[in-house]
Amino acid sequence: MKNLPPIPAEPDVNRRDSLRTAFALALPGAAATASAPAAAQPATRATTLVAFLSRSGNTRVIAGQIRRAKGADLFEIQPAPPYPEDYLEHVEQARQETLRGHRPTLAQRVQNLSGYATVYLGFPIWGETMPPPVRSFLAEHDLAGKTVIPFITHGGYGVGASLSVLTRDAPGARIGQALVMQADQERATLERVTQWLGGRMPARTR
Repeated sequence: MKNLPPIPAEPDVNRRDSLRTAFALALPGAAATASAPAAAQPATRATTLVAFLSRSGNTRVIAGQIRRAKGADLFEIQPAPPYPEDYLEHVEQARQETLRGHRPTLAQRVQNLSGYATVYLGFPIWGETMPPPVRSFLAEHDLAGKTVIPFITHGGYGVGASLSVLTRDAPGARIGQALVMQADQERATLERVTQWLGGRMPARTR
């Protein structure tokens, strides 16, 4: 049986909170908090959706920045039941699901998907590929005719097979240029995401 690389370990909570705060302050008019509702808000007129899966918080921070910059709706991909809180149990369950090609049930689906022309899809790399819950999301939501722009975090192993899986699991979608980031690099993450979104970073404090 193939041994898959582990899911990156949880980052330090204080560092993650600092990163979240930095993202919130980087964009003009951004709210001071980086928290956001888990589901897309069907009452808005946004034509852009940010759908993401985040285990440790890094991908969530990027999702929040994209939402603020693009005026997008936010949807968190959540398996039901959720993965175990224990890190090693979580890793083993995800490894087994990946090996079996299992697609877990999701807690909710996007409402009014037809109203979105662009979907930013964010996820961490698990075992050198796309996480099973994201494959479930693609199986349950028809993205044909939409522009899908991936943003991917990883712990040092790169994107693996995730982009080829995305192309295969989202037939008919236009796949945009991906943002790929090694997780837990606060300033580098902030600078690269802002540049990717066409914005400008505030000057460094000396």
